[in-house]
Amino acid sequence: MSATLCDVRVEVRPPWPFRLTRRSGMDGLTEVRGGVLHRLVHERLDDAQVPVHLRAAQLSSGHVLIGARAAGREPAARAIVRMRRALGVDLDLREFHRRFARDPMIGAAMRANPALRPPGRPDPFEALAWAVTEQLIEYERAAAIQRRLVAALGRRDSVSGLRDSPSAPVLAAQAPARLASLDLAPARALTLIRIAREVASHRVDLESADEAEQESGWRRLGAIAGVGPWTLEVLALTGQGRLDRIPAGDLGLLKFAGRWLSGGDPGARAEEGQVRTLFERFGRWQGLAASYALHAGG
Repeated sequence: MSATLCDVRVEVRPPWPFRLTRRSGMDGLTEVRGGVLHRLVHERLDDAQVPVHLRAAQLSSGHVLIGARAAGREPAARAIVRMRRALGVDLDLREFHRRFARDPMIGAAMRANPALRPPGRPDPFEALAWAVTEQLIEYERAAAIQRRLVAALGRRDSVSGLRDSPSAPVLAAQAPARLASLDLAPARALTLIRIAREVASHRVDLESADEAEQESGWRRLGAIAGVGPWTLEVLALTGQGRLDRIPAGDLGLLKFAGRWLSGGDPGARAEEGQVRTLFERFGRWQGLAASYALHAGG
């Protein structure tokens, strides 16, 4: 198979300052080696899912070189598009920074770190599944659960040695007890299986770029017990690139808004509705503004 591998490379000139992360992901999916980011994803080729080894490196010019190796040029090219969206390398944020760089709430954080983007994932289903694992627990514990899911049910590429997250069909076929054995709460294990079945059966299309279709999918997923606004907004922001969506129930945002609205009380915590009202003025950039708020909140 290695003789048939195709290597595609694209050099991207970001329209706005960009800084490639130098840290590996806590879930074990993204590895940074010698300044090069490595990630395994899967793309369809004929009737099969084939592994694609993605690499990204930032050049001294500030440009970003993204490469993909796969059994075919088309799946490699599609994977590069997904990685570009996940990294946010093509985002033109000039208008956002022009309008809000002096904002009293997040302006200082924006000026200190103009390259900040919301965290993104190349697979929307992965973003949704990981959001379910992160509900109501500290991130370190959630990341440990994600690593167990990847090790037990993820897809491994023998060539690169990398692993991808479990696919929707794989999770849809699991028994709740199997997922609970990986330290996932029983109720969340059942939620994860139910959302996986919706995606695996194509009743929900997370890959669509059409906003109306995305929102139709959110409504269908939202009818599943255990899927609330926060989970769907994390999917929208990190998996579908919807900067207009804010995960208002995020604990960090509740604390940030509480401090801001109380005039600095470190123990104050806002309500979810207050977070939404506070960020309304950022319009189609609410999700990006929230990322700056979390960054400012430390």
